[in-house]
Amino acid sequence: MEPQLPRIAVIYATDQGSTCEIAEFIAESLRARGATVELADVEHAPDLTRFDVVVLGSAVHDMALLPNVAEYVHHHVEELNAVPVWLFSVGAGPALRGPIGRRIAAHVPKKIAALRDAIHPVEYAAFAGHYERVGVSLPARTLYRLMGGGRYGDLRDWNAIIGWTTSIARTLRLPQPLSTPTHP
Repeated sequence: MEPQLPRIAVIYATDQGSTCEIAEFIAESLRARGATVELADVEHAPDLTRFDVVVLGSAVHDMALLPNVAEYVHHHVEELNAVPVWLFSVGAGPALRGPIGRRIAAHVPKKIAALRDAIHPVEYAAFAGHYERVGVSLPARTLYRLMGGGRYGDLRDWNAIIGWTTSIARTLRLPQPLSTPTHP
């Protein structure tokens, strides 16, 4: 008899779409390995009792996960602690370069660390997202450059995202993918 593959909820909150696209890729990658996966934004999150695993992602603003994710974690902390959880965030920090930027990128902000520690994820990963110059004030652009921001646009490192997703699949002992999902 074949082992039953896990039921996985991939839940996310996005601001400009990067986190949604990463969550979609993760969901499709795990689905391609035979897992039952439900993808939902945090506002329409499914009942967690139906799932064996949760992957939770959020955009980062002001060094914190989006408020609706923080609220979701606080309201569902018991359910999230009852299953393996993988947590990811999407912001500009992981794209920073140079000595100051790498130091900032390696630091987990206090508000994110508090939510992370409340749900004890198997793993937490921070990914870069989109960071567009348009609409960003001169002081914010200057600070971004001083911290090691080298460019604007799509800063996502898809190899890192693929590696993290593969790590989830290995931990869950999922079979090799039946197809290879593509990213945007």
